[in-house]
Amino acid sequence: MAAGEALILTGRNGSGKSTLLRVVAGLLKPEKGTVIVRTGDGREDGHPGELSHYLGHRNAMKNELTVAENLDFWRRFLGGTGSSAGLSVEDAAEAVGLPGITHLPFGYLSAGQQRRFAFAKLLVAHRPIWILDEPTAALDASADRLFAGLIEAHLAKGGIVLAATHQPLGLKNAQELKMTGFAGVDQGVWG
Repeated sequence: MAAGEALILTGRNGSGKSTLLRVVAGLLKPEKGTVIVRTGDGREDGHPGELSHYLGHRNAMKNELTVAENLDFWRRFLGGTGSSAGLSVEDAAEAVGLPGITHLPFGYLSAGQQRRFAFAKLLVAHRPIWILDEPTAALDASADRLFAGLIEAHLAKGGIVLAATHQPLGLKNAQELKMTGFAGVDQGVWG
């Protein structure tokens, strides 16, 4: 994949979409092969896990903390300063369509609001690669459109998106890879 590209993984449950995302993010060790990020001139530029945000099925936010505390934690944890600086907490809340409620405990929010704020954590610290597993779960149609716009903006700035989904994400020019699973296959080789 190159800067500005999106690859959407589709397929039935259990076909390996989430596993592939976790391998690329560095959360699982591959049985074979490696994942490498190269710069435009072909040099290796670290592991994708060091250059990416991973948004999984769970929101990775503490219910008892406020939204602002959660987002501030992620900004600091991900080193959101200097070239890694992203949006402020309030600007990220505005970007996901939920300004003015960052003072509330995360656990008080609806599932859709929680998912929007989980997405906001991608905005508070810059990472060029977004790895998204079922990113639109619990989102309504207007939030889906907002989400697609944020992804398109990330791609327009040279970002890369790798996403697994059962729902269309509404992205222009995204490539699709249909995962068919591994039934009847003794060994898979990537590369």
